[in-house]
Amino acid sequence: MSSSRAESIRALLEGHCDRAEEAQILALLSEAGATELDEVLTGIDVHRLFTGVDDRLAGPDHRSALRALLCDTRLSELRVPSRAAVCRALQKGRTDDADEQAVVRVLLETRGRELTSLKNALNEAGDHRDLQKLVWVDIDDAQRRHTLLAHFAREAVPAGEVKVLSDIDDTLYENWKDTRYPPKTVYPGVVQFYAELDRGADEAGRPGDLTFVSARPTDPVGVIEALTFRTLRANGIRVAAVLTGSVLAARSNEAIAQKKLENFLQYQALYPEYGFVFVGDSGQGDVLFGQAIRQRAPEAVKAVFINDVVATPADRRAALAEQGVYLFDTYVGAAARAHRLGLISRAGLVRVGKAAEEAMRAVPFTDEAQRRDRRDELVRDLELARG
Repeated sequence: MSSSRAESIRALLEGHCDRAEEAQILALLSEAGATELDEVLTGIDVHRLFTGVDDRLAGPDHRSALRALLCDTRLSELRVPSRAAVCRALQKGRTDDADEQAVVRVLLETRGRELTSLKNALNEAGDHRDLQKLVWVDIDDAQRRHTLLAHFAREAVPAGEVKVLSDIDDTLYENWKDTRYPPKTVYPGVVQFYAELDRGADEAGRPGDLTFVSARPTDPVGVIEALTFRTLRANGIRVAAVLTGSVLAARSNEAIAQKKLENFLQYQALYPEYGFVFVGDSGQGDVLFGQAIRQRAPEAVKAVFINDVVATPADRRAALAEQGVYLFDTYVGAAARAHRLGLISRAGLVRVGKAAEEAMRAVPFTDEAQRRDRRDELVRDLELARG
C-alpha cells in the first residue's frame, strides 16, 4: 500500500499542484498507517513535496499543515532517514521562522544514538547545506541555537570514533607552496590514510566522518563549495563535508588559523560525542591552527598531522610533537605515527603503505632527482613502519 501511496503523491506533484491536489496529498499522508508514513517518505522527493504544497493569503494553508503533520503530529513515527529528509527539505531555499522552528523540533525530539545518526545524515548531503550551515546560519535565532546545542551536549553518547578534519591545498594534493611534487599531484597514500583514520584502530568505525576545513572563501548559494566538492570527487573523495573560510580570513596565516579555529569550535559543539583528528600542511596556517585546537581541546583532539612542505628543522618538529602536532614527509610516516597513537590498525598501516607505493609509481615526475628524493623518503618511512 505504501508504494501505491508514494506513486500517487509523485503523480500529483508533477507540474503545478492546485489546492484540490494539495488536499489529496495531505489526505494520502494523513491516512497512512504508523510505519507506512515513514515508508512513503522514503519513496518520494520530500523537498519537491514541500515546494509543491503552498500556503495562501486567502485559502487553505496546506504547507503549514504538512509541516505540522511531519514535524509534530506524526514525527514519532519517522525513522532517522525520513527525519533527515524533512529537515533537508526545510533547509533548502529560504528557511523562514516557521521552518526554523520545525527543524529545531525534529532535532529536539531525536535523542541518543539516533540523534548522532540524524546529525551525520544532515552533514552528508553532498552540498553546502550541511549541519554546520543549518545550525549556525539557517537557524538564526540565537536562543534556539543555544537550546539545540545544549540538547546535543545532553544527549551525546560517546561514539568511540573520531571525526577526521583535513585541509585541502598541499594536504590532499599539491596546490600552493609544495615544490616536491608535480602540480596537482594527489599525495601518495593520503586517501587511504583518511579511510584508515575514519575506520579506526578497531576497524569498526562508521564510514563518512571526513570533513575538509578550508581557507577558501564561501558564498551564499554555495557555488564555491560546489566547485570544491567537484575537485574532491575528482581526486578520490566520495563522501565528505566542507567547512569554508572567508576572503578576509585569507589575508595572513594567523587569520587563516583563526577562521579555521572558529569553524572547529562550531563543529565540536555539533559533535560533542566524537574525538577529532586534523590533517594539514606547514605552508599556510595549519600549524598554528593545530596548536590552537590541541590547546583548546586536548582530550577531544587526539592528534594533528602536518604534511611538511617547507622543510621544517628537526628541533622544531620535535617541539611540535611534544604538543601533539606531528610533522611528516609521507603519508606512510603519518600512518605509522597514527598507528603508534592507537588511531589506526596495523592492517590499516599496511594498506596505507601499499596504496602509497602504488600511487608513487604513477606520479608523473619530470625531474629525476625529485623522483629519487620522494622515493627515498617513502622507502625510509616504509622501513620505519615495518619496524
